[in-house]
Amino acid sequence: MKTFALAAVAALALAGCSSTGQPPSDPVVSSAPFDAAAAAFIKKPGTGTIQGHAFLKTPSGEIKHAGGELVRLVPVTAYSRNRFAQLYLGRKFVAAGSIPNVAPDPKYAEYTRTTKAESTGRFLFEGVAPGAYYVATQNFWRKDGEISQQGGAFYEMVTVTGKEDGPVKVVVNGQ
Repeated sequence: MKTFALAAVAALALAGCSSTGQPPSDPVVSSAPFDAAAAAFIKKPGTGTIQGHAFLKTPSGEIKHAGGELVRLVPVTAYSRNRFAQLYLGRKFVAAGSIPNVAPDPKYAEYTRTTKAESTGRFLFEGVAPGAYYVATQNFWRKDGEISQQGGAFYEMVTVTGKEDGPVKVVVNGQ
């Protein structure tokens, strides 16, 4: 079971989505072309820091930290706005099993950054250049005795101006 969850996370990290919602042969196609120049600010040196906490709250109120999960920093561009609208179906959270298969442009991953959340769901991006970013992650688990996964993929937006006195703080919880 843990191996399956790790495989799902790896697929999400590489493609920016999971293919549990639709068959791989039927991907949603982005209508905004990827523009490397529009996303290039993510590769510039910066002095900004993004400090965050990623978790989901179950319907019963239990907090499920995104510990050990990959957290992706994505520059906000026309392409990523379109992609996130399709991946998250117009919301900041999409449930496991409902995540659409949105095939990314092959260059897309080169213009993102990743880090791994600590066991508490806390994460940090340092040396961030000014700009607007999506901070996206996922958190999947199974209830005892159940086959289907719980949780899902979720994101938040942040802006780094380069003039902050400290880290830009963000809570990524799908709300």
